[in-house]
Amino acid sequence: MLTFSAVVLGTLIWMENIVSLSPARGCEAPKVIPQPSQESIHPYQVVNRYPHDKQAFTQGLVFKEGDLYESTGLYGHSSLRKVELGTGRVLALRRLDPQVFGEGLTMAKGRLMQLTWQAEKALIYRPNSLQPTGKFRYHGEGWGLTTIGDQLVMSNGTNVLVWRNPDTFAIEKSRRVRVRERPLQGLNELEYVKGKILANVWPGDCIAEIDPQSGQVTGWLDLNGLYPVASRRDDADVLNGIAYDPENDYLYVTGKHWPYLYQLAVDWEMD
Repeated sequence: MLTFSAVVLGTLIWMENIVSLSPARGCEAPKVIPQPSQESIHPYQVVNRYPHDKQAFTQGLVFKEGDLYESTGLYGHSSLRKVELGTGRVLALRRLDPQVFGEGLTMAKGRLMQLTWQAEKALIYRPNSLQPTGKFRYHGEGWGLTTIGDQLVMSNGTNVLVWRNPDTFAIEKSRRVRVRERPLQGLNELEYVKGKILANVWPGDCIAEIDPQSGQVTGWLDLNGLYPVASRRDDADVLNGIAYDPENDYLYVTGKHWPYLYQLAVDWEMD
């Protein structure tokens, strides 16, 4: 049995009836609500810490057959890359147009799909070679992207998640994400794990666990202590990037300009 570390809780900030996260704070339910937290707080253990390219402004992460696929952002520095897990070595690299800012990433129907922030394009590639094969257009900003069954789920930095058709990118439905009755803004990188959607919440080092049917936040993974702010390089930004290995039940996380990628064992059943 694993001995799981305790999770240090912080406080959500409430402003104008909207939940937002401060970078130095965690994932506890607001103190303005008197009853105990209704959401699960998931303990975790760090299994491994691997090297990660500290020049990578991570925006999306996908685990597939032992390798990581990563989308990086910033104008003039955005890329799609295939990364060796244990070493952080870049096995394949596709640079984006300097006028494009890379965002969320997922694998759907054997293809990699990469969002762009404001270019309103979803870029499609072959895995391994990272050869471009097409693109979709959409309206508005792109932040996070994941796959549930035969549908894509996309975030745009608000509290709304949108389900899209992987063949046409057409919108099929949407969900408003709430902590109890209040909207949770800043939904960013997404990953589907054990029937729930995990979302990095910007700006901060917190992951929300979301019920895809109701849009309710059902749990939190507070990673504020994983790479403490006091220990970070000057250019290191917040946690971003979630990938899941379903065969071994490990979660992989990193951040923007972080020098490490963390392999986590999470107790998903612990309340």
